Amino acid sequence: MRITEAESVVLGALWRHGPLSFADLIAEVRARSDWGDATIKTLLHRLMQKGAVRSEKAEGRQRYRPILDRRTYVEAEIDDLVARLFGGDRAALRQVLEDDRATSATPAAPD
Repeated sequence: MRITEAESVVLGALWRHGPLSFADLIAEVRARSDWGDATIKTLLHRLMQKGAVRSEKAEGRQRYRPILDRRTYVEAEIDDLVARLFGGDRAALRQVLEDDRATSATPAAPD
């Protein structure tokens, strides 16, 4: 399942706060973006069509719950990155990260 960056903002709100009413979801997403209600509603609808989110009735209110768990999403994003930038070679990504860590851990030489 392909989740867009914008859709991931909506999912992020659900991952952080669990099931949310539409009003609470809008408030949470708006705290991190300047999107209008219609945009958030469209993104939520797409996520529901993809099977990443479902709605359920709880305590007389409609709530939205993530079906796609964060770990699965992150793994898919990593796989996509590795495929795109490293020809599917995870070891190459690890090497870049290790090199970057070593470089940033080394103190800068004085001028």
